Order: sequence, then structure tokens, then C-alpha cells
Amino acid sequence: MIIARDDRRRTFETVPAGVEAASWWGRAWVSALEQVSRDPARLARGRAYAAEGHVDAVTVTPGRIVAYVRGSRARPYRTELALSPFPDAEWSELLEAVAADPAALAGLLEREVPQSLAGTVLPGAGELVPRCSCPDTARPPCKHAAALCYRAARLLDEDPFVLLLLRGRGERELLDELTRRSAAHAAREQPDAAPDFPGVPARAALARTSLPPLPAPPAAPAAAGLPPAYPADPAAPDPLALDQLATDAAARALALLTTAEDPIAGLTLWQDAVRLASAHHTAGLTGAARTLYRDLARVTGRTTTDLARAAAAWRQGGLPALVALEEPWDPPAGPFDRARPALLAASRGPFRPDRNRLTAHTRQLRLGRDGLWYAYESRPDTEDWWPTGTPSADPLTALRR
Repeated sequence: MIIARDDRRRTFETVPAGVEAASWWGRAWVSALEQVSRDPARLARGRAYAAEGHVDAVTVTPGRIVAYVRGSRARPYRTELALSPFPDAEWSELLEAVAADPAALAGLLEREVPQSLAGTVLPGAGELVPRCSCPDTARPPCKHAAALCYRAARLLDEDPFVLLLLRGRGERELLDELTRRSAAHAAREQPDAAPDFPGVPARAALARTSLPPLPAPPAAPAAAGLPPAYPADPAAPDPLALDQLATDAAARALALLTTAEDPIAGLTLWQDAVRLASAHHTAGLTGAARTLYRDLARVTGRTTTDLARAAAAWRQGGLPALVALEEPWDPPAGPFDRARPALLAASRGPFRPDRNRLTAHTRQLRLGRDGLWYAYESRPDTEDWWPTGTPSADPLTALRR
């Protein structure tokens, strides 16, 4: 628990349980001190002191980590570990490198030390200097400094910003500076806008024609009309099938009129079945719609649940949304890598990446090949993902219902 904190001073009343560092950077911290020790027995005593709770509140400031460690005497000893802070020029170079690397930035926001910074921020052998007020004047570290080192490693496991504070910068100022530099990098990645010259070319202005302008086309109807009712004549085709064919033909005609594109051009049998089913929501299906789902599922060799999920995706965003549902792929670096830091910064929680998908508990985002984010939901502890919401180029907007 943190009991005192400003941006360049943090005091921890309790340290996470355990002695051994769990993270690779926590182990590297311990190794920096162990490599200069010539007395394994002292290290063992220090590890025992740490495990037995002899280390009191730990205070971290730039260049120092300090605590009182209780030994065999009644009065505790003042113990510290010193590490040289970075000068401003070195900080500027480090922050620029992190802002230019989306993976490093995402790792830091998730409170992990990026591998690309390992050789920069972690102490090397002999760089971590122990000091203690105990009477043990032999070659350091003493058992009290070793105990503080092991406890500090557990702090670093939980929050690598402790290590960065030792190097001279607080968490808030680091995040503010990284946000500014990341925005500058993103702006430089945007292509320059084409110049906008007013007017028209002289050749076009002076061209002559004898043809009058065509009249404006009539307005397209707002929606396709309803087909006529067909009598249930045993000798006639199935009236429900005729109704479905007429309704679909009217919808295709309206799409051709308004977009000049055939909505089923190039679709596979399965994709066209999904398109037909998407016109009927699964909630409150009529008898005719249930029959349609059953027949389409049988013809395509799928289950009605598969068809209902795919139809929900089609209603979410048409064919691109269906592709996002069924086809995982490996997106290039850029928007996908920047999505995780944006979600974390908006307190949406850590999303686990897997190919084009980001997953956090019961929410998931899938990046489509069209560059849009598609949101999904699942019940807790299941992998039964269903499309939800409206796709968006912004992952935060896609998560909103």
C-alpha cells in the first residue's frame, strides 16, 4: 500500500508478498547487487530478513531507495540503495525511443519494462550502491542492504515506474511527455493533404457543347415495397418461398438503384445465406423465419446457431463484418499497436492481443481488413463471442453500445 506519494517521492507501507522477484526486470535488479557480493551467507541472511518482514516502509526518490531494517538490535538501521539518475539529454533520447515504438509504449502502460529498454534503465553490475548505518564495515552489501534489495525487487515486479523514478522522473511527468511525443509521431505518420486549388482548368471552362443537361433522376424510394400475398394453393409453389424471393428481389433492385452495385455479386453460398437470414432478427422469430433459418442452415451445412451469429455480424456491418467474424489475420503495425495504449489510457482495462483481436474478460475487439473495429461480447468464462454495437475506426467508439 502506498502511504505517501508525489510525482518524485513515493513511500510504500507494505510490499507485495514473497521474496523472490517474479519479473525478469525484478530478477535483473537483484542480480545487479548479488554480482558484487562475495559473501553468499550475507545474501541468505538478507533474503531471510526480507521474508520475515524486517524491512519497514520503503521510500523511493530520484537516485535513492531508503528503508529502516530491523536487525538483532532494538534500534533499526537506516539502509539505502543508490542508483545514478539520468541527465536530461539521456531522458530525452529514452522517451523519444519509447514514443516511436508502439510495442514499448504499450508495455510500459501495462506496467512492464520493455525489453528494448533493458540495457538502459536497469542497473548494471556495481552500479547499484548499498549503504547502511549498521556496524558491519566489511565489503558491502550487508544483510540489511540485501534485505532491502529483495523487497525492492517485489515493488519493481508490481510497478516498473519505481525504477524510472530512481532514474529521475516521476510517473505523471513521464506519461504526460510520452503522450505528447506519441501524438507528434502519429501526426508525422499522416500523409500530407493534397493542395486545394480553387477554380477549374481553363480548358474545361472554355469547352462548348450542344447537348442540354440531363434532367435530374427521380428520387429513389425509401424502402423496397411489400410483395403481393400468394394463395396457399397445393398446386402452386410454396407461398412462403415466393414471398422470400419477391422480397429479396425488391431489396436487390433498390440497392442497384441507389448504389449501382449488386449486393450479392461475388458472394459465396454461405455468405448469401447469411445475407438472407440477416433480414430476420433471431429474437421473436416468426414461424416462417424459423423455417427460413432451418432451411438455410441445412443447405449450407451449418447449424442454426452458426447462422444466427453470422447474421448478427452481417447486420453489424455487412460482408466486411462477416469476414471479421470468421477470418483471423495478422494486421500490420500501426492502428492495431496504438489501440492497446489508447484503451489503457481510457481505463478500459488491459486487452490481450491475439492476431487481429484484443480481448478483455467479456469484451473483444476485432480489427477488420477494412480498417474498422468490430466489438464482440461473451458470457463470463466462455468463448461464445457475438457481435455487438456499430463498427468504428476508433476502438473506444466501437466499444460503446
